[in-house]
Amino acid sequence: MPARLLQIAFFSLLLAACGSDNLRGDGPPASGSTRIRGLPGDAIPRPEARSKYGNGPVYEVLGKRYRVMPSSSGYQERGVASWYGRKFHGNLTSNREVYDMHAMTAAHKSLPLPTYVRVRNLQNDKSIVVRVNDRGPFVHNRIIDLSYAAAARLDMLRDGTGLVEVTAINFDTPAGDRPTRTTTAPAPVAEASPPPSVQPSVQSSVQTSVDPAPLAGSAQIFVQVGAFGERENAERRLGVLAASGIDNAFIHEDASTSPPLLRVRIGPVARVIEYDILVEELENIGITDPYLVLE
Repeated sequence: MPARLLQIAFFSLLLAACGSDNLRGDGPPASGSTRIRGLPGDAIPRPEARSKYGNGPVYEVLGKRYRVMPSSSGYQERGVASWYGRKFHGNLTSNREVYDMHAMTAAHKSLPLPTYVRVRNLQNDKSIVVRVNDRGPFVHNRIIDLSYAAAARLDMLRDGTGLVEVTAINFDTPAGDRPTRTTTAPAPVAEASPPPSVQPSVQSSVQTSVDPAPLAGSAQIFVQVGAFGERENAERRLGVLAASGIDNAFIHEDASTSPPLLRVRIGPVARVIEYDILVEELENIGITDPYLVLE
């Protein structure tokens, strides 16, 4: 896949050039250190009423409309996380709280405010619990914006982004069952965000991966782009991918289902830049619902 390798190399150099400026503008404290003394523990989930602000059913940011989810129940999504820090420290969040870069919080486009979520870094299996009290990230192909402290806990500070799994923690199930992780792709969720007057995270995802570390351990990340009952349909999807230059796709036969499902996957994918480029290529051929699979 020479063309894609050249594209990845080009974007990596471009992001490296931009990344240093981004870190100076919205990165660690002035000392430049990426460590914080006494990292905070997880946010402690507790039932909370919906915030008065930031929960309007629909809002618009940068010309795009977002829809707030009526409930966080059952929400789970995999994708790219980013983080925001010093540039927004002390600003109001979308629900009119004060953003503290050293607290375990996050921004999300569509979850009700506040919502507690577990965020797992798929690249190193580190996991944290944060309280979502803000809207964002309003950057393509990003699903959650973490506070500086939360990103530090997941070892995301240097890279700026990471491949993660986000699972909502709900209070309608026993504590021992929260949160649960599923292995099947979640249903598509409509995007949403904050009132137009308060958008502290609109620019928060300017931090992009410069050279993310490969996936730790033996697990690998793949991108699933379809599940079919008929081999003919799965092979047709492979043909579409190959015609667009994606030649590392394959069919994974899932024998755990009856009859077996034929899952079309691409990969492995070890870096966010690879995933970003792949998502763009998939969108260009009309595939808009890729799902990250960890094996």
